[in-house]
Amino acid sequence: MEATNEAILGWTRVGVLLLGLGWAAWMDHKDRRVPNEHWIVWAKPAIFIWALDLMVQGADWTIYLTAAAVVAYASVSVFGRPTLGDALRGSWMDRSFLLWYMAGAIGVIAGALKYQSTSPVDVLLNDGDPLGMLWWRTVSVMAVVLLIDVAWRLRLLHGGADAKALMWVSLLFPGWAAVPLPMNGMGEEALVALPVSIALLIWGGLAFLFIPFFMLALNFKRGSVRRLGDLRLAWHASMMSIDDVAQRHVWLLTATMQLPTGERHVVHSTRAPRKTPTVEELNTHLAELRELGVDEVWVSHKMPLLVFLFPAVLPLVLFGDPTTLLMQFIG
Repeated sequence: MEATNEAILGWTRVGVLLLGLGWAAWMDHKDRRVPNEHWIVWAKPAIFIWALDLMVQGADWTIYLTAAAVVAYASVSVFGRPTLGDALRGSWMDRSFLLWYMAGAIGVIAGALKYQSTSPVDVLLNDGDPLGMLWWRTVSVMAVVLLIDVAWRLRLLHGGADAKALMWVSLLFPGWAAVPLPMNGMGEEALVALPVSIALLIWGGLAFLFIPFFMLALNFKRGSVRRLGDLRLAWHASMMSIDDVAQRHVWLLTATMQLPTGERHVVHSTRAPRKTPTVEELNTHLAELRELGVDEVWVSHKMPLLVFLFPAVLPLVLFGDPTTLLMQFIG
């Protein structure tokens, strides 16, 4: 492979992606939490590489400020939204962010006026003013970050770490030209492809399709499937010692139910609770089960999305956008 500027930047981005996302996935797996400081630290190399990429492409000041506007919008998920009131009361952070937003807005408006002769269709056909197309591609990153933010606000993405990770990937890979793609010529053949961060989300989501087969095999190996009714749970849950439940990141599926006769009976739910019970509520449920002599219970593991996004980097880099691959396969 020729060591061009694009290739060097592309593989550097892949290295940053593996390190930053891998570290975040490990923290999410261990603690179910990724601190904001992690994204602040790893945003620095992402922004630096993006700036270098824009420099290589000969970007002007409007494109740099438009990229700054994208970063400013993504930063709200980490730093929060600054207010004019706090800025007037002397908050230097709010003042700095408001100036940052103002500069970004100037870049977007100036770029729209300067490159109004270039249309999104020209970008799709790759036939237009190079800087005009670059400005549109930079603006498109803003649309991707906005989409991820809306999905987070609407609870389509349940974890804040998941949304911040996808925003970070959008900054690190503002377009498919930034992805090496050693085994795919997608960039040359496809007119339309999903954003890189959304493609990573789809690759990660495909991994969920293998969970039922893995859980069934694991439960049969452990001997947890003792009767036909256990198959209702064995494809997505597992049995665990009742003494380990409080220390693990799981949802308790086994509970007690009082019959009309007053007798209490052990039941197993096939779905995780919509609302995670408090520690006190969980301890109460466990105490009721212990009174009935239950020593093993069915649980559903809380599987963080980042754990699936990290291995999805491999097919993303090797094969590109999964929907484009599907369309190419269909013909």
